[in-house]
Amino acid sequence: MSGPRQRVSSGTEWEQVVGFSRALRVGNAVYVSGTTATDPQGQVVGAGDVAQQTEYIIQKIAAALEAAGARLSDVVRTRIYVLNADDWEAVGRVHGRYFAAVRPANTLVEVSRLVGDEYLVEIEADAVVTAD
Repeated sequence: MSGPRQRVSSGTEWEQVVGFSRALRVGNAVYVSGTTATDPQGQVVGAGDVAQQTEYIIQKIAAALEAAGARLSDVVRTRIYVLNADDWEAVGRVHGRYFAAVRPANTLVEVSRLVGDEYLVEIEADAVVTAD
């Protein structure tokens, strides 16, 4: 991977404090940071509803990809972190609605904690932009 880094920012103060970008494009590769169901005002979307959180997260990922010149159809890998592995099917069904045709490599793991108590799922994505 070579070329300049194109950073995509969501505008949150944490990007500067922690030192990360919402997404980063280097060459034809785009990396979207771990994404939670947090709206622009910092509020949790879909508290208590893992499917709703997943839906919102994938929409946020799509927006970050678009800002970097990519699309969901360019995604080659997703990583999903859930608080409860029993939520795999609810999360998977939402993931499948967006990625059934793409079928990226995927990992889903249960974790003991996410960055906030109301978060049930966090997703990151990698994409490779190819010529149409």
